[in-house]
Amino acid sequence: MVVKEKLYTLKQASEILGVHPKTIQKWDREGKIKVVRTPGGRRRIPENEIKRLLGETTENGIIIGYARVSSHTQKDDLESQIETIREYAKEKGWQIQILKDIGSGLNENRKNYLKLLELVAKGEVSKVIITCPDRLTRFGFKTLEFFFQQHGAEIIAINEKEKSPREELIEDLITIISHFAGKLYGMRSPKYKKLKEGAKKLIAEVESE
Repeated sequence: MVVKEKLYTLKQASEILGVHPKTIQKWDREGKIKVVRTPGGRRRIPENEIKRLLGETTENGIIIGYARVSSHTQKDDLESQIETIREYAKEKGWQIQILKDIGSGLNENRKNYLKLLELVAKGEVSKVIITCPDRLTRFGFKTLEFFFQQHGAEIIAINEKEKSPREELIEDLITIISHFAGKLYGMRSPKYKKLKEGAKKLIAEVESE
């Protein structure tokens, strides 16, 4: 069982490294050290970073590559993501495990997404490689990133932004509308079905213009 990576306060880290806290703040601004930000904006320094600065090397946990597409018609894109992740890991000399899903980035019940969360929560993951943040989740990426960091896992997004297929974005939009329509009227309500079909029709009309 891999021990979860510990996060140190600025004061604790400065004492271990033998420098002034302001020096660590300066390193952070200059990008010389990776820090974790708490929801309140306070710096926390991961144990791996402290060991790196002390000249020690460590690599705890498995490295996972995660890929996702919205539908089975996008399998070529899924394979392209996997290949991009494998090439990135190869350049770094890392051995990786691939997890992949076919489903909306709004769906929190994706099989391998849940498996990834479970592994991270157990402290068994050191890095998660994705092609871009949207592949992991459509919303709440910063919150998810903080959760991963708290359990010693770093998220590496090869590309910060990605132009997702137009069809996938449209599907996500309809999913959002359907979700709130279900909350308002109930999933079996005629109003729910009417609103969902109306949204599809409106989007189709706008797309055809």
